[in-house]
Amino acid sequence: MGILLLIAFVILIDFMTGYLVEDKIYTDINTVPQREYAVVLGTAKYFPSGRDNLYYKNRLEAATKLFKNKKVKQFLLSGDNTTPYYNEPKNMTKDLRKKGIPRQFLHQDYAGYNTQSSVIRANKTFHLQNFTIVSQQFHCERALLIAQFHHIDAICFAAEYPPKHYKVRIREYFARVGMFVDFITGKMPKTLKKIKEAKKNS
Repeated sequence: MGILLLIAFVILIDFMTGYLVEDKIYTDINTVPQREYAVVLGTAKYFPSGRDNLYYKNRLEAATKLFKNKKVKQFLLSGDNTTPYYNEPKNMTKDLRKKGIPRQFLHQDYAGYNTQSSVIRANKTFHLQNFTIVSQQFHCERALLIAQFHHIDAICFAAEYPPKHYKVRIREYFARVGMFVDFITGKMPKTLKKIKEAKKNS
């Protein structure tokens, strides 16, 4: 009985996360409201196997589409740079420049260690009053509910899902439970200070 209640609880959290923010998610570029900034949520460029990560690729394609359709003017590229050997914001900056977005419109948050950090720091650290989040829809739903809980004005332009994305979607169930626990405990990002890029020693 206890296990069934736990499963029902997880399913309820998952459903309510999507339901509460469904009106803030856009999949058609023509209907996306204009905003000054987009916050691109980071992920690894490659899988441990060395294969390209299509979640990463599709997020950058969505970001480029926003820029070229004049839906946003600037980007906050938020991701993990815990060590000099792993730098999500730097990778995104390089690849978006290759797609034709000028350097002056690309800004980095090197302490976007997780979704909560990226969303809250965009507002509290970088003082963005409203912004468009870029990620896949299931990830956007959680990011938007975090924003809503913290009274942050955010919408999402959903990047395409890669084929066979179900394993990542299953992990999202547990991430949403973790989000709910954070709401109850009042957990906040590790830091709200601006963090310099972690670089290799010369």
